[in-house]
Amino acid sequence: MNSRKRGDIWILAETSRGGGISETAFELLVRARPLADKLGSKVKALVMAAELSDMEAEHLTRHGADEILILESPVFADFDVEPRAAILAEIAEKEKPEVLLASATYAGRALLPYAAAKLRAGLTADCVELDIDSDTGNLLQTRPAIGGNIMATIETPTARPQMATIRPNSTKIPKPDESRSGTIVRSAVPEGIPLSATRHLGFEPAGECSLKNADTIVVIGRGIKKAERVARFAEFADSIGAALGATREVVDRGWLPYKHQIGLSGKTVSPKLYLSFGVSGAIQHLAGMRSSDTVVAVNTDADAPIFKVADFGIVGDMFDALDAFVKRFSQASPGEKP
Repeated sequence: MNSRKRGDIWILAETSRGGGISETAFELLVRARPLADKLGSKVKALVMAAELSDMEAEHLTRHGADEILILESPVFADFDVEPRAAILAEIAEKEKPEVLLASATYAGRALLPYAAAKLRAGLTADCVELDIDSDTGNLLQTRPAIGGNIMATIETPTARPQMATIRPNSTKIPKPDESRSGTIVRSAVPEGIPLSATRHLGFEPAGECSLKNADTIVVIGRGIKKAERVARFAEFADSIGAALGATREVVDRGWLPYKHQIGLSGKTVSPKLYLSFGVSGAIQHLAGMRSSDTVVAVNTDADAPIFKVADFGIVGDMFDALDAFVKRFSQASPGEKP
C-alpha cells in the first residue's frame, strides 16, 4: 500500500427529531470501521445537533467510533442546508479527513454535494459497497450505474476527502460493544456561518408504510399481472404481520403507491425474511434488498435472476404457492410464524 500519510475516516452522524442518534449513523460506522482498520486510521463522527448528551454520543463509540465531534446550536434544531453544509466544508478543510461518509438520506444527499463542490472533491452517491485498494489506499466505491444495469467501482485518486453516500437500511447493525470507549469533543459552532435563506414554518410527517423496520416483507412483481390481485397478497402479508413491498413495475402501473417500492429508485430494506411473488429480479430491484437475511422467491420462470440470490426458490404458479403459504402459516403456532 502507498505509504503516504492517511487521514481519518469521518462519518456524518445524523440525529432524529427526538434528539437521539439516527440508526443511519450506526450503519455508517459498520462501513467505516473496516476501512479505518485497513488504513490504520481512526473513525470519527461529526454530530450537528441542537442538543446531545454524552450518553447518546457514547452509543457511537460502542458501535465503532474512536472520536465524536459534537457541535451544539439552536440553528440545528431544524434541517437547513446552508449553515450545516458550510460548517461541514470548514471542518473538512481543517481536519483533512481521508474519507467522508454520509447516509443517502434527504440530509446526506443535500449536504455532501454542497461540501464536495466547496472542497473540489469527488463524490459517489448511493454506494452499495465500500473497500480500500490494498495497493493505492484509495477508497473503492461501488454503486449501480447505467440505469442500474451494471455495478461500477469508482476511485478518486487525487482529491481529498474521498466522499460517498450509502443507501440507508442497506447495512445490518450489530450489537454494541460495551467494552469500547472513545473521546467526546464538544466544539463551538464556527463564527460567521451563513444563515439559511429559508424559514421553518412547521413539521408534518409524511405517511410511510412499514417497510423500513419490517422483519418480514411480502413483495409482488409484475408477474401478478392484474391490479385486483394485489389485495390477495396484501391480505396474506397482514395475516403474518409482514409489510407489503413491490417492484417499480408494480408502482409504475399504479397498482401500489410509491411508498411500497423497493429498489434503486425506491427503498432499501434488510428484513429477516423477504418473500417474493412474480418478481423477476432486475438488478435495480436487487440493489434494494441484497442485505435480506433469507430470500424466498416464487416465479414461473426458472431462469429469473431472482433465483440467483434466493435462498429458497419455487418454480411454479405463484397462486398455488400463495395458497400453500396461507395454509401453512394458518396452522403455525405463534412461535413458528415469521
